[in-house]
Amino acid sequence: MARVAVAMSGGVDSSVAAALLVQAGHEVVGFTLNLWPAWLPEEGNPHACCGVGAVEDARATAHHLGIRHYVLNFREAFEEAVVRPFAEEYARGRTPNPCVACNRHVKFSLLLDRARSLRMDFLATGHYVRTRRDGAVVRLLRAVDVRKDQSYVLCGLTQRELTHILFPLGELRKDEVRQLARELKLPVADKPESQEICFAPSGRYTEVVARLAPHGLRPGPIYDLQGKRVGTHQGLARYTLGQRRGLGVAAGRPLYVVAMDPDRNALFVGSEEDARAVELVVDDVTWTVRPPEVPRFRAQVQIRHGAPAADAWLEVGPRVRVRFDVPQWLTSPGQVACFYVGEEVLGGGTVAEVVTVAADRLVEPAAV
Repeated sequence: MARVAVAMSGGVDSSVAAALLVQAGHEVVGFTLNLWPAWLPEEGNPHACCGVGAVEDARATAHHLGIRHYVLNFREAFEEAVVRPFAEEYARGRTPNPCVACNRHVKFSLLLDRARSLRMDFLATGHYVRTRRDGAVVRLLRAVDVRKDQSYVLCGLTQRELTHILFPLGELRKDEVRQLARELKLPVADKPESQEICFAPSGRYTEVVARLAPHGLRPGPIYDLQGKRVGTHQGLARYTLGQRRGLGVAAGRPLYVVAMDPDRNALFVGSEEDARAVELVVDDVTWTVRPPEVPRFRAQVQIRHGAPAADAWLEVGPRVRVRFDVPQWLTSPGQVACFYVGEEVLGGGTVAEVVTVAADRLVEPAAV
């Protein structure tokens, strides 16, 4: 029997994870994180994964399971590590992934450290991902349910964390988890899934940018690839690479955002073919087991949640250069690139640069 801390968000997945660990005979303690920014209304959004209402749902589930439950106040740390960088990244023309930042800097850092300080053997979550012990090494694998697989947002985990983490749902499909919740009569069995950014309960992330990094909403020029001004954008934070809708440019053909210039506060637009990436430069890279022993190797690279991984060459140095076999639909700097071989996660990092199909044809406006 192990002592297991469970991160209980108040949703069905973490609740079933806790229930399965109780059934397995472990000593289980539930922890819910209070991450709600002080500047949001206290009533929050009852469906947000980290909203105020989540505390009551998690507490009710813990009571139903007969386990202890505690609320940890990580509001300040969450705002500094996740919310403010989120707004600042958007203002710089980048597209951050707040869930990845939260996993890396809060859940599997601060919470794991707190659990270990309380002499808990493991931290468990309701993520859909698997681990496999290979001697002294713990390998990170995709979930059985490929539609719900969350390994992409966990690619920042290393052996430091993986040796102390359990993922009870990795072998289950979502419909099985929902059915287990009903069979166990969990209070959240029919609670809908949250699809929102927890600190943007209105669903409008630009409200966060407006509060914390308003310069990201300054209007600026839109140029075509020849450097001709074709319109005006409403703030870099409102756009992402590959975006088509909301450009307000009448060109007689579909146009897509293919580049951003934060220094000039400018957008560049091009054709659908132009909105594809041939290479990425990835920094802040971590490896789940160990760095590769060769400078260049084959892998599959996933560049957005839910997207298929694409075959590529990876060149490893202080940063990782990804060269795709086939150009991929654009991802934005600030997003995550996750590296796989088959079903195993090798590691990942933050996209720093994107080389597009149109990169060598982009004319700087100042040169026109």
